[in-house]
Amino acid sequence: MMSILARLKPKFWDYQDAATGPHAYLFNFRRIWYTAVFLTSGVVLLPLIFMGVTDYQVTQSSVESEILLRTSRLVSNTRRSVAFFLEERRAALRFIEEDNTCEVLYDPARLATILENLKKGFGGFVDLGMIDSTGNQKAYVGPYYLQGIDYSGQDWFKQVMNRGVYISDVFLGFRQVPHLVIAIKHALPEGDCYVLRASLDTEKFKDLLSGLEMAGMGDAFIINHEGLLQTPSHSHGKVLDKIPLPIPEYAPETRVLEWKRPDGIPIIIGYRYLTDTPFILMVAKQKPLLMKPWYETRTKLTWFLAVSVCVILLVILGGTTYMVNRIYQADQRRLMILHQVEYASKMASLGRLAAGVAHEINNPLAIINEKTGYIQDLLTYKEEYAKDTKLMGLVDSILSSVERCSTITKRLLSFARHVDVHVKTINLLETIEEVLSFLKKEAEYRSIAISVKVPNEIPPFESDRGRLQEIFLNLFNNAFAAMSDGGHLDITASREDENSVLVTITDDGCGIPEADLKRIFEPFFSTKKERGGTGLGLSITYGLVREIGGDIRVQSEDGKGTSFTIRLPLHMDKKGEGAE
Repeated sequence: MMSILARLKPKFWDYQDAATGPHAYLFNFRRIWYTAVFLTSGVVLLPLIFMGVTDYQVTQSSVESEILLRTSRLVSNTRRSVAFFLEERRAALRFIEEDNTCEVLYDPARLATILENLKKGFGGFVDLGMIDSTGNQKAYVGPYYLQGIDYSGQDWFKQVMNRGVYISDVFLGFRQVPHLVIAIKHALPEGDCYVLRASLDTEKFKDLLSGLEMAGMGDAFIINHEGLLQTPSHSHGKVLDKIPLPIPEYAPETRVLEWKRPDGIPIIIGYRYLTDTPFILMVAKQKPLLMKPWYETRTKLTWFLAVSVCVILLVILGGTTYMVNRIYQADQRRLMILHQVEYASKMASLGRLAAGVAHEINNPLAIINEKTGYIQDLLTYKEEYAKDTKLMGLVDSILSSVERCSTITKRLLSFARHVDVHVKTINLLETIEEVLSFLKKEAEYRSIAISVKVPNEIPPFESDRGRLQEIFLNLFNNAFAAMSDGGHLDITASREDENSVLVTITDDGCGIPEADLKRIFEPFFSTKKERGGTGLGLSITYGLVREIGGDIRVQSEDGKGTSFTIRLPLHMDKKGEGAE
Protein backbone atom coordinates (compact mmCIF):
# COMPACT_ATOMS: atom_id res chain seq x y z
CA MET A 1 0.00 0.00 0.00
CA MET A 2 2.82 2.39 0.87
CA SER A 3 4.60 1.62 -2.36
CA ILE A 4 1.45 2.50 -4.33
CA LEU A 5 1.10 5.80 -2.47
CA ALA A 6 4.78 6.56 -3.01
CA ARG A 7 4.35 5.87 -6.70
CA LEU A 8 1.29 8.13 -6.95
CA LYS A 9 2.86 10.97 -4.96
CA PRO A 10 3.91 13.74 -7.37
CA LYS A 11 7.48 15.00 -7.49
CA PHE A 12 6.64 18.41 -6.08
CA TRP A 13 5.01 17.04 -2.91
CA ASP A 14 8.12 17.09 -0.73
CA TYR A 15 10.07 19.69 -2.73
CA GLN A 16 11.55 22.64 -0.88
CA ASP A 17 13.64 25.37 -2.47
CA ALA A 18 16.20 26.57 0.01
CA ALA A 19 17.03 29.56 -2.19
CA THR A 20 13.63 31.21 -2.05
CA GLY A 21 14.48 33.37 0.96
CA PRO A 22 11.61 35.22 2.67
CA HIS A 23 9.22 34.35 -0.20
CA ALA A 24 9.25 30.60 0.41
CA TYR A 25 5.45 30.50 0.43
CA LEU A 26 5.47 31.35 -3.29
CA PHE A 27 7.17 28.06 -4.00
CA ASN A 28 5.27 25.86 -1.55
CA PHE A 29 3.79 23.59 -4.18
CA ARG A 30 1.92 21.49 -1.66
CA ARG A 31 0.12 24.58 -0.39
CA ILE A 32 -0.62 25.64 -3.97
CA TRP A 33 -2.07 22.17 -4.58
CA TYR A 34 -4.30 22.34 -1.48
CA THR A 35 -5.49 25.85 -2.36
CA ALA A 36 -6.29 24.92 -5.95
CA VAL A 37 -8.12 21.74 -4.91
CA PHE A 38 -10.25 23.43 -2.26
CA LEU A 39 -11.04 26.52 -4.34
CA THR A 40 -11.89 24.53 -7.46
CA SER A 41 -13.95 22.02 -5.48
CA GLY A 42 -15.82 24.84 -3.80
CA VAL A 43 -16.47 26.71 -7.03
CA VAL A 44 -17.61 23.56 -8.87
CA LEU A 45 -19.29 21.43 -6.20
CA LEU A 46 -21.06 24.06 -4.11
CA PRO A 47 -23.17 25.36 -7.04
CA LEU A 48 -23.78 21.76 -8.16
CA ILE A 49 -24.92 20.68 -4.70
CA PHE A 50 -26.95 23.86 -4.27
CA MET A 51 -28.65 23.31 -7.63
CA GLY A 52 -29.22 19.65 -6.75
CA VAL A 53 -30.79 20.48 -3.40
CA THR A 54 -32.85 23.28 -4.93
CA ASP A 55 -34.00 21.06 -7.79
CA TYR A 56 -34.83 18.30 -5.28
CA GLN A 57 -36.99 20.65 -3.22
CA VAL A 58 -38.65 22.21 -6.25
CA THR A 59 -39.34 18.84 -7.86
CA GLN A 60 -40.68 17.35 -4.64
CA SER A 61 -42.86 20.40 -4.13
CA SER A 62 -44.11 20.08 -7.72
CA VAL A 63 -44.90 16.38 -7.26
CA GLU A 64 -46.76 17.09 -4.02
CA SER A 65 -48.63 19.97 -5.66
CA GLU A 66 -49.61 17.71 -8.56
CA ILE A 67 -50.90 15.08 -6.12
CA LEU A 68 -52.93 17.69 -4.26
CA LEU A 69 -54.26 19.07 -7.53
CA ARG A 70 -55.34 15.64 -8.76
CA THR A 71 -57.00 14.91 -5.42
CA SER A 72 -58.83 18.23 -5.56
CA ARG A 73 -59.96 17.54 -9.12
CA LEU A 74 -61.18 14.06 -8.15
CA VAL A 75 -63.16 15.44 -5.22
CA SER A 76 -64.72 18.16 -7.39
CA ASN A 77 -65.75 15.72 -10.12
CA THR A 78 -67.17 13.23 -7.60
CA ARG A 79 -69.02 16.02 -5.82
CA ARG A 80 -70.78 16.89 -9.07
CA SER A 81 -71.84 13.27 -9.52
CA VAL A 82 -73.23 12.98 -5.97
CA ALA A 83 -74.93 16.40 -6.15
CA PHE A 84 -76.49 15.45 -9.48
CA PHE A 85 -77.73 12.18 -7.98
CA LEU A 86 -79.52 14.01 -5.15
CA GLU A 87 -80.76 16.88 -7.30
CA GLU A 88 -82.15 14.47 -9.88
CA ARG A 89 -84.28 12.65 -7.28
CA ARG A 90 -85.39 15.85 -5.64
CA ALA A 91 -86.49 17.19 -9.03
CA ALA A 92 -88.37 13.95 -9.67
CA LEU A 93 -90.32 14.38 -6.43
CA ARG A 94 -91.00 18.00 -7.29
CA PHE A 95 -92.35 16.94 -10.67
CA ILE A 96 -94.61 14.32 -9.05
CA GLU A 97 -96.20 16.76 -6.63
CA GLU A 98 -96.69 19.35 -9.36
CA ASP A 99 -98.12 16.81 -11.82
CA ASN A 100 -100.56 15.15 -9.38
CA THR A 101 -103.29 16.44 -7.13
CA CYS A 102 -103.37 15.76 -3.44
CA GLU A 103 -106.28 13.30 -3.81
CA VAL A 104 -104.40 11.30 -6.43
CA LEU A 105 -101.29 11.04 -4.28
CA TYR A 106 -103.33 9.87 -1.29
CA ASP A 107 -104.44 6.92 -3.42
CA PRO A 108 -102.16 3.97 -2.49
CA ALA A 109 -102.54 2.37 -5.90
CA ARG A 110 -101.51 5.54 -7.71
CA LEU A 111 -98.67 6.07 -5.26
CA ALA A 112 -97.47 2.52 -5.84
CA THR A 113 -97.42 3.07 -9.59
CA ILE A 114 -95.40 6.24 -9.15
CA LEU A 115 -92.89 4.42 -6.90
CA GLU A 116 -92.52 1.65 -9.43
CA ASN A 117 -91.82 4.17 -12.19
CA LEU A 118 -89.25 5.95 -9.99
CA LYS A 119 -87.42 2.70 -9.34
CA LYS A 120 -87.31 1.90 -13.03
CA GLY A 121 -86.38 5.41 -14.15
CA PHE A 122 -83.94 6.46 -11.46
CA GLY A 123 -83.24 3.68 -8.99
CA GLY A 124 -82.43 4.02 -5.34
CA PHE A 125 -86.03 4.73 -4.18
CA VAL A 126 -87.25 2.43 -1.40
CA ASP A 127 -90.68 3.83 -0.53
CA LEU A 128 -92.98 6.84 -0.83
CA GLY A 129 -95.19 8.44 1.76
CA MET A 130 -97.75 11.23 1.95
CA ILE A 131 -97.71 13.11 5.26
CA ASP A 132 -100.27 15.75 6.19
CA SER A 133 -99.54 19.03 7.89
CA THR A 134 -99.91 17.46 11.35
CA GLY A 135 -97.14 14.93 10.74
CA ASN A 136 -99.41 11.92 10.27
CA GLN A 137 -98.47 9.62 7.36
CA LYS A 138 -101.75 9.25 5.46
CA ALA A 139 -100.49 7.12 2.58
CA TYR A 140 -97.46 4.88 2.28
CA VAL A 141 -96.16 2.37 -0.25
CA GLY A 142 -93.01 0.34 0.40
CA PRO A 143 -91.62 -2.78 1.98
CA TYR A 144 -92.37 -1.69 5.55
CA TYR A 145 -95.62 -1.15 7.48
CA LEU A 146 -95.40 2.56 8.21
CA GLN A 147 -99.02 3.59 7.57
CA GLY A 148 -100.29 6.06 10.18
CA ILE A 149 -96.91 6.78 11.81
CA ASP A 150 -96.74 10.17 13.45
CA TYR A 151 -93.66 12.16 12.40
CA SER A 152 -94.67 15.40 14.07
CA GLY A 153 -91.97 15.03 16.69
CA GLN A 154 -89.22 14.16 14.22
CA ASP A 155 -86.55 16.79 13.56
CA TRP A 156 -86.64 16.23 9.83
CA PHE A 157 -90.40 16.95 9.73
CA LYS A 158 -89.89 20.26 11.50
CA GLN A 159 -87.16 21.27 9.08
CA VAL A 160 -89.15 20.44 5.98
CA MET A 161 -92.11 22.42 7.30
CA ASN A 162 -89.81 25.41 7.86
CA ARG A 163 -87.62 25.23 4.74
CA GLY A 164 -89.84 23.44 2.24
CA VAL A 165 -87.16 20.90 1.22
CA TYR A 166 -85.21 18.52 3.35
CA ILE A 167 -82.49 15.98 2.63
CA SER A 168 -81.54 13.94 5.65
CA ASP A 169 -78.27 12.26 6.49
CA VAL A 170 -78.20 8.49 6.74
CA PHE A 171 -80.06 7.13 9.77
CA LEU A 172 -81.83 3.97 10.94
CA GLY A 173 -85.28 5.38 11.82
CA PHE A 174 -88.27 3.15 12.57
CA ARG A 175 -87.09 0.48 10.11
CA GLN A 176 -83.58 0.11 11.68
CA VAL A 177 -82.00 0.04 8.23
CA PRO A 178 -79.52 2.74 7.03
CA HIS A 179 -81.30 5.06 4.63
CA LEU A 180 -81.79 8.72 3.85
CA VAL A 181 -84.89 10.80 3.22
CA ILE A 182 -85.81 13.45 0.70
CA ALA A 183 -88.95 15.37 1.68
CA ILE A 184 -90.72 18.19 -0.19
CA LYS A 185 -93.46 20.40 1.20
CA HIS A 186 -96.36 21.29 -1.10
CA ALA A 187 -98.74 24.12 -0.23
CA LEU A 188 -102.47 23.68 -0.97
CA PRO A 189 -104.79 26.48 -2.12
CA GLU A 190 -106.85 26.35 1.05
CA GLY A 191 -103.76 27.21 3.13
CA ASP A 192 -103.11 23.64 4.13
CA CYS A 193 -100.10 21.59 2.96
CA TYR A 194 -98.71 18.10 2.70
CA VAL A 195 -95.27 16.53 2.51
CA LEU A 196 -94.13 14.06 -0.12
CA ARG A 197 -91.46 11.91 1.44
CA ALA A 198 -89.19 9.38 -0.31
CA SER A 199 -86.65 7.04 1.28
CA LEU A 200 -83.44 6.19 -0.59
CA ASP A 201 -81.08 3.34 0.13
CA THR A 202 -77.31 3.94 0.32
CA GLU A 203 -76.39 1.43 -2.37
CA LYS A 204 -76.41 4.12 -5.06
CA PHE A 205 -73.99 6.20 -3.00
CA LYS A 206 -71.74 3.20 -2.62
CA ASP A 207 -71.90 2.55 -6.37
CA LEU A 208 -70.96 6.15 -7.16
CA LEU A 209 -67.89 6.05 -4.91
CA SER A 210 -66.73 2.48 -5.45
CA GLY A 211 -66.32 3.03 -9.20
CA LEU A 212 -63.62 5.70 -8.75
CA GLU A 213 -60.08 4.90 -9.87
CA MET A 214 -57.62 6.18 -7.30
CA ALA A 215 -53.91 5.65 -6.67
CA GLY A 216 -52.30 5.36 -3.26
CA MET A 217 -54.98 2.96 -1.89
CA GLY A 218 -57.46 5.81 -2.17
CA ASP A 219 -60.65 5.71 -0.16
CA ALA A 220 -63.73 7.80 -1.07
CA PHE A 221 -66.60 8.12 1.41
CA ILE A 222 -69.25 10.51 2.70
CA ILE A 223 -69.67 11.71 6.27
CA ASN A 224 -72.15 14.02 7.92
CA HIS A 225 -71.31 17.12 9.91
CA GLU A 226 -70.89 15.02 13.08
CA GLY A 227 -68.24 12.83 11.47
CA LEU A 228 -70.46 9.75 11.05
CA LEU A 229 -69.86 7.67 7.95
CA GLN A 230 -72.73 7.83 5.47
CA THR A 231 -71.10 5.27 3.19
CA PRO A 232 -68.72 2.47 4.12
CA SER A 233 -64.96 3.14 4.04
CA HIS A 234 -62.15 0.69 3.32
CA SER A 235 -59.96 2.05 6.09
CA HIS A 236 -62.18 3.99 8.50
CA GLY A 237 -65.21 1.84 9.34
CA LYS A 238 -68.77 1.00 8.41
CA VAL A 239 -71.85 3.15 7.90
CA LEU A 240 -72.69 5.32 10.93
CA ASP A 241 -69.24 4.67 12.51
CA LYS A 242 -67.32 7.67 13.80
CA ILE A 243 -64.30 8.28 11.56
CA PRO A 244 -60.86 8.55 13.28
CA LEU A 245 -60.08 11.67 11.26
CA PRO A 246 -60.72 15.33 11.97
CA ILE A 247 -63.97 16.80 10.71
CA PRO A 248 -62.81 19.39 8.20
CA GLU A 249 -63.88 22.96 8.67
CA TYR A 250 -66.52 24.37 6.38
CA ALA A 251 -65.36 25.78 3.05
CA PRO A 252 -67.47 26.70 0.02
CA GLU A 253 -64.86 25.18 -2.34
CA THR A 254 -62.86 21.98 -2.54
CA ARG A 255 -59.91 21.80 -0.19
CA VAL A 256 -57.04 19.41 0.35
CA LEU A 257 -55.07 18.90 3.56
CA GLU A 258 -52.48 16.53 4.97
CA TRP A 259 -52.98 14.43 8.09
CA LYS A 260 -51.72 11.35 9.84
CA ARG A 261 -53.81 8.32 10.54
CA PRO A 262 -53.84 6.83 14.06
CA ASP A 263 -51.30 4.24 12.83
CA GLY A 264 -48.92 7.06 11.84
CA ILE A 265 -49.29 6.78 8.06
CA PRO A 266 -49.39 10.22 6.38
CA ILE A 267 -52.51 10.69 4.28
CA ILE A 268 -53.85 13.35 1.93
CA ILE A 269 -57.49 14.30 2.50
CA GLY A 270 -59.59 16.09 -0.06
CA TYR A 271 -63.07 17.19 0.94
CA ARG A 272 -66.06 19.21 -0.24
CA TYR A 273 -69.25 20.23 1.55
CA LEU A 274 -72.33 19.35 -0.51
CA THR A 275 -74.60 22.41 -0.68
CA ASP A 276 -78.07 22.10 0.94
CA THR A 277 -77.21 18.67 2.31
CA PRO A 278 -75.73 17.37 5.57
CA PHE A 279 -73.00 15.55 3.65
CA ILE A 280 -69.27 16.04 3.33
CA LEU A 281 -67.54 14.16 0.51
CA MET A 282 -64.04 13.01 1.46
CA VAL A 283 -61.21 11.28 -0.43
CA ALA A 284 -58.25 9.94 1.56
CA LYS A 285 -55.02 8.68 -0.04
CA GLN A 286 -51.84 7.31 1.48
CA LYS A 287 -49.08 9.82 0.73
CA PRO A 288 -46.13 7.33 0.80
CA LEU A 289 -47.76 5.27 -1.95
CA LEU A 290 -48.46 8.36 -4.03
CA MET A 291 -44.87 9.56 -3.59
CA LYS A 292 -43.32 6.17 -4.29
CA PRO A 293 -42.39 6.96 -7.94
CA TRP A 294 -40.77 10.17 -6.78
CA TYR A 295 -38.90 8.38 -4.00
CA GLU A 296 -37.51 5.89 -6.54
CA THR A 297 -36.48 8.73 -8.85
CA ARG A 298 -34.98 10.60 -5.90
CA THR A 299 -32.83 7.58 -5.03
CA LYS A 300 -31.53 7.39 -8.61
CA LEU A 301 -30.81 11.13 -8.69
CA THR A 302 -29.00 10.91 -5.36
CA TRP A 303 -26.80 8.12 -6.66
CA PHE A 304 -26.17 10.06 -9.86
CA LEU A 305 -25.22 13.17 -7.87
CA ALA A 306 -22.91 11.15 -5.63
CA VAL A 307 -21.19 9.51 -8.60
CA SER A 308 -20.92 12.91 -10.35
CA VAL A 309 -19.31 14.45 -7.26
CA CYS A 310 -16.81 11.57 -7.07
CA VAL A 311 -15.95 11.92 -10.77
CA ILE A 312 -15.58 15.70 -10.43
CA LEU A 313 -13.32 15.28 -7.40
CA LEU A 314 -11.17 12.79 -9.28
CA VAL A 315 -10.91 15.18 -12.25
CA ILE A 316 -10.09 18.10 -9.94
CA LEU A 317 -7.44 16.10 -8.09
CA GLY A 318 -5.92 14.82 -11.33
CA GLY A 319 -6.11 18.19 -13.11
CA THR A 320 -4.72 20.10 -10.13
CA THR A 321 -1.89 17.63 -9.72
CA TYR A 322 -1.08 17.93 -13.41
CA MET A 323 -1.16 21.75 -13.38
CA VAL A 324 0.90 22.10 -10.19
CA ASN A 325 3.35 19.60 -11.58
CA ARG A 326 3.63 21.78 -14.71
CA ILE A 327 4.22 24.80 -12.48
CA TYR A 328 6.90 22.82 -10.67
CA GLN A 329 8.55 21.97 -13.99
CA ALA A 330 8.27 25.61 -15.08
CA ASP A 331 9.91 26.65 -11.82
CA GLN A 332 12.73 24.25 -12.53
CA ARG A 333 13.12 25.83 -15.94
CA ARG A 334 13.00 29.24 -14.27
CA LEU A 335 15.96 28.29 -12.14
CA MET A 336 17.81 27.20 -15.24
CA ILE A 337 16.95 30.48 -16.96
CA LEU A 338 18.16 32.42 -13.92
CA HIS A 339 21.49 30.69 -14.28
CA GLN A 340 21.47 31.54 -17.96
CA VAL A 341 20.64 35.17 -17.16
CA GLU A 342 23.49 35.20 -14.70
CA TYR A 343 25.73 33.92 -17.45
CA ALA A 344 24.33 36.54 -19.84
CA SER A 345 25.04 39.20 -17.24
CA LYS A 346 28.62 38.06 -17.15
CA MET A 347 28.74 38.26 -20.92
CA ALA A 348 27.30 41.77 -20.75
CA SER A 349 30.10 42.70 -18.37
CA LEU A 350 32.52 41.33 -20.87
CA GLY A 351 30.80 43.43 -23.53
CA ARG A 352 31.24 46.54 -21.42
CA LEU A 353 34.85 45.55 -20.94
CA ALA A 354 35.20 45.17 -24.70
CA ALA A 355 33.72 48.63 -25.14
CA GLY A 356 36.25 49.96 -22.69
CA VAL A 357 39.02 48.21 -24.51
CA ALA A 358 37.77 49.69 -27.80
CA HIS A 359 37.85 53.08 -26.19
CA GLU A 360 41.39 52.54 -25.04
CA ILE A 361 42.42 51.32 -28.49
CA ASN A 362 41.35 54.65 -29.94
CA ASN A 363 44.28 56.37 -28.20
CA PRO A 364 47.09 54.33 -29.80
CA LEU A 365 45.18 54.41 -33.08
CA ALA A 366 45.22 58.17 -32.90
CA ILE A 367 48.98 58.14 -32.27
CA ILE A 368 49.55 55.73 -35.16
CA ASN A 369 47.41 57.89 -37.42
CA GLU A 370 49.30 61.03 -36.37
CA LYS A 371 52.75 59.50 -36.77
CA THR A 372 51.85 57.92 -40.11
CA GLY A 373 50.64 61.27 -41.34
CA TYR A 374 53.85 62.83 -40.15
CA ILE A 375 55.87 60.19 -42.03
CA GLN A 376 53.75 60.82 -45.13
CA ASP A 377 54.53 64.52 -44.89
CA LEU A 378 58.28 63.83 -44.53
CA LEU A 379 58.25 61.52 -47.52
CA THR A 380 56.66 64.16 -49.70
CA TYR A 381 59.59 66.55 -49.03
CA LYS A 382 62.00 64.37 -50.97
CA GLU A 383 61.15 63.81 -54.58
CA GLU A 384 62.67 60.36 -54.67
CA TYR A 385 60.34 59.14 -51.93
CA ALA A 386 57.37 61.04 -53.26
CA LYS A 387 57.71 59.22 -56.55
CA ASP A 388 57.99 55.82 -54.85
CA THR A 389 54.44 54.58 -55.36
CA LYS A 390 55.01 51.40 -53.39
CA LEU A 391 56.24 53.27 -50.34
CA MET A 392 53.46 55.84 -50.55
CA GLY A 393 50.93 53.01 -51.00
CA LEU A 394 52.12 51.38 -47.80
CA VAL A 395 51.68 54.66 -45.95
CA ASP A 396 48.18 55.09 -47.39
CA SER A 397 47.37 51.51 -46.43
CA ILE A 398 48.37 52.23 -42.83
CA LEU A 399 46.19 55.34 -42.74
CA SER A 400 43.23 53.41 -44.27
CA SER A 401 43.57 50.60 -41.75
CA VAL A 402 43.73 53.08 -38.88
CA GLU A 403 40.59 54.78 -40.16
CA ARG A 404 38.82 51.44 -40.45
CA CYS A 405 39.77 50.43 -36.92
CA SER A 406 38.64 53.80 -35.69
CA THR A 407 35.24 53.33 -37.35
CA ILE A 408 34.84 49.88 -35.78
CA THR A 409 35.72 51.08 -32.30
CA LYS A 410 33.31 54.01 -32.63
CA ARG A 411 30.51 51.61 -33.50
CA LEU A 412 31.35 49.41 -30.54
CA LEU A 413 31.21 52.44 -28.30
CA SER A 414 27.96 53.55 -29.89
CA PHE A 415 26.32 50.16 -29.23
CA ALA A 416 27.54 49.85 -25.65
CA ARG A 417 24.60 49.15 -23.36
CA HIS A 418 23.39 52.08 -21.26
CA VAL A 419 21.19 51.37 -18.24
CA ASP A 420 19.94 54.92 -17.93
CA VAL A 421 17.93 56.67 -20.59
CA HIS A 422 19.89 59.26 -22.56
CA VAL A 423 17.61 61.47 -24.62
CA LYS A 424 19.36 63.07 -27.56
CA THR A 425 18.45 64.61 -30.87
CA ILE A 426 18.51 61.84 -33.46
CA ASN A 427 18.54 61.75 -37.24
CA LEU A 428 16.38 58.78 -38.19
CA LEU A 429 18.10 58.01 -41.52
CA GLU A 430 21.57 58.10 -39.98
CA THR A 431 20.52 55.83 -37.15
CA ILE A 432 19.01 53.27 -39.52
CA GLU A 433 22.05 53.28 -41.83
CA GLU A 434 24.37 52.98 -38.85
CA VAL A 435 22.59 49.83 -37.70
CA LEU A 436 22.46 48.42 -41.23
CA SER A 437 26.24 48.83 -41.54
CA PHE A 438 26.64 45.91 -39.12
CA LEU A 439 24.58 43.71 -41.43
CA LYS A 440 26.09 44.92 -44.70
CA LYS A 441 28.47 42.00 -45.16
CA GLU A 442 25.75 39.42 -44.43
CA ALA A 443 23.38 41.15 -46.87
CA GLU A 444 26.02 41.08 -49.59
CA TYR A 445 26.87 37.45 -48.91
CA ARG A 446 23.17 36.35 -48.99
CA SER A 447 22.16 38.71 -51.85
CA ILE A 448 19.53 40.41 -49.71
CA ALA A 449 18.34 43.70 -51.20
CA ILE A 450 17.79 46.47 -48.63
CA SER A 451 15.69 49.53 -49.44
CA VAL A 452 15.58 52.54 -47.10
CA LYS A 453 13.09 55.36 -47.72
CA VAL A 454 13.10 58.17 -45.17
CA PRO A 455 11.50 61.40 -46.50
CA ASN A 456 13.29 64.68 -45.91
CA GLU A 457 10.26 66.14 -44.13
CA ILE A 458 10.90 63.91 -41.13
CA PRO A 459 12.82 66.21 -38.79
CA PRO A 460 15.42 65.18 -36.21
CA PHE A 461 13.63 64.13 -33.01
CA GLU A 462 14.40 63.41 -29.39
CA SER A 463 14.84 59.78 -28.31
CA ASP A 464 17.25 57.34 -26.65
CA ARG A 465 19.78 56.51 -29.31
CA GLY A 466 21.03 53.30 -27.67
CA ARG A 467 17.55 51.83 -27.23
CA LEU A 468 16.50 52.87 -30.72
CA GLN A 469 19.57 51.18 -32.20
CA GLU A 470 18.83 47.99 -30.26
CA ILE A 471 15.22 48.05 -31.48
CA PHE A 472 16.26 48.34 -35.11
CA LEU A 473 19.00 45.75 -34.74
CA ASN A 474 16.61 43.17 -33.23
CA LEU A 475 14.01 43.73 -35.95
CA PHE A 476 16.60 43.65 -38.75
CA ASN A 477 18.10 40.44 -37.37
CA ASN A 478 14.63 38.86 -37.19
CA ALA A 479 13.95 39.87 -40.78
CA PHE A 480 17.29 38.41 -41.95
CA ALA A 481 16.54 35.18 -40.07
CA ALA A 482 13.08 34.91 -41.67
CA MET A 483 14.28 35.57 -45.25
CA SER A 484 15.99 33.17 -47.56
CA ASP A 485 18.91 34.18 -49.78
CA GLY A 486 17.88 36.75 -52.34
CA GLY A 487 15.20 38.30 -50.13
CA HIS A 488 14.07 41.91 -49.90
CA LEU A 489 14.01 44.15 -46.82
CA ASP A 490 12.10 47.42 -47.13
CA ILE A 491 12.44 50.13 -44.47
CA THR A 492 10.13 53.12 -44.83
CA ALA A 493 9.30 56.07 -42.62
CA SER A 494 6.42 58.50 -42.68
CA ARG A 495 5.03 61.34 -40.60
CA GLU A 496 1.94 60.15 -38.74
CA ASP A 497 1.09 63.52 -37.18
CA GLU A 498 2.85 66.48 -35.65
CA ASN A 499 3.89 64.44 -32.62
CA SER A 500 5.03 61.09 -34.02
CA VAL A 501 6.57 59.22 -36.93
CA LEU A 502 6.01 55.71 -38.23
CA VAL A 503 8.80 53.32 -39.18
CA THR A 504 7.76 50.21 -41.12
CA ILE A 505 10.12 47.24 -41.55
CA THR A 506 8.84 44.74 -44.13
CA ASP A 507 10.42 41.49 -45.26
CA ASP A 508 9.35 38.80 -47.73
CA GLY A 509 10.36 35.95 -45.45
CA CYS A 510 8.47 32.95 -44.09
CA GLY A 511 5.90 35.01 -42.21
CA ILE A 512 4.15 34.22 -38.92
CA PRO A 513 1.12 31.90 -38.58
CA GLU A 514 -2.06 33.70 -37.57
CA ALA A 515 -2.37 31.58 -34.40
CA ASP A 516 1.04 32.87 -33.21
CA LEU A 517 0.54 36.59 -33.90
CA LYS A 518 -1.00 37.25 -30.49
CA ARG A 519 1.90 35.59 -28.69
CA ILE A 520 5.01 36.82 -30.49
CA PHE A 521 5.71 39.52 -27.88
CA GLU A 522 5.44 37.01 -24.99
CA PRO A 523 8.71 36.10 -23.26
CA PHE A 524 10.23 32.77 -24.33
CA PHE A 525 7.78 32.35 -27.19
CA SER A 526 9.59 31.63 -30.44
CA THR A 527 8.67 30.23 -33.85
CA LYS A 528 12.27 29.28 -34.60
CA LYS A 529 13.35 27.34 -31.53
CA GLU A 530 14.58 24.55 -33.75
CA ARG A 531 16.96 27.13 -35.28
CA GLY A 532 18.25 28.33 -31.92
CA GLY A 533 15.71 31.04 -31.10
CA THR A 534 15.27 31.93 -27.41
CA GLY A 535 11.96 33.79 -27.68
CA LEU A 536 13.34 36.91 -25.95
CA GLY A 537 14.18 39.18 -28.93
CA LEU A 538 10.70 40.53 -29.68
CA SER A 539 9.77 40.62 -26.00
CA ILE A 540 12.80 42.81 -25.28
CA THR A 541 12.06 44.90 -28.37
CA TYR A 542 8.48 45.46 -27.21
CA GLY A 543 9.74 46.61 -23.81
CA LEU A 544 12.28 48.97 -25.37
CA VAL A 545 9.66 50.54 -27.64
CA ARG A 546 7.38 51.15 -24.66
CA GLU A 547 10.30 52.61 -22.69
CA ILE A 548 10.91 55.31 -25.28
CA GLY A 549 7.20 56.16 -25.41
CA GLY A 550 6.19 54.39 -28.62
CA ASP A 551 4.26 51.30 -29.61
CA ILE A 552 4.73 48.47 -32.07
CA ARG A 553 2.30 46.58 -34.29
CA VAL A 554 2.74 43.56 -36.51
CA GLN A 555 1.06 42.28 -39.66
CA SER A 556 1.99 38.98 -41.18
CA GLU A 557 0.78 36.23 -43.46
CA ASP A 558 2.22 32.77 -43.27
CA GLY A 559 4.60 32.22 -46.18
CA LYS A 560 4.34 35.80 -47.52
CA GLY A 561 6.35 37.93 -45.12
CA THR A 562 6.02 40.15 -42.05
CA SER A 563 5.68 43.88 -41.47
CA PHE A 564 6.50 45.61 -38.16
CA THR A 565 5.31 49.18 -37.67
CA ILE A 566 6.84 51.30 -34.91
CA ARG A 567 5.33 54.57 -33.78
CA LEU A 568 8.03 56.87 -32.35
CA PRO A 569 7.25 60.12 -30.50
CA LEU A 570 9.06 63.22 -31.71
CA HIS A 571 9.47 64.43 -28.14
CA MET A 572 10.48 61.93 -25.49
CA ASP A 573 10.14 62.36 -21.75
CA LYS A 574 13.48 63.40 -20.36
CA LYS A 575 13.00 61.07 -17.38
CA GLY A 576 12.62 58.11 -19.67
CA GLU A 577 8.98 57.41 -18.82
CA GLY A 578 7.38 55.75 -21.77
CA ALA A 579 3.83 55.40 -22.84
CA GLU A 580 3.11 53.37 -19.75
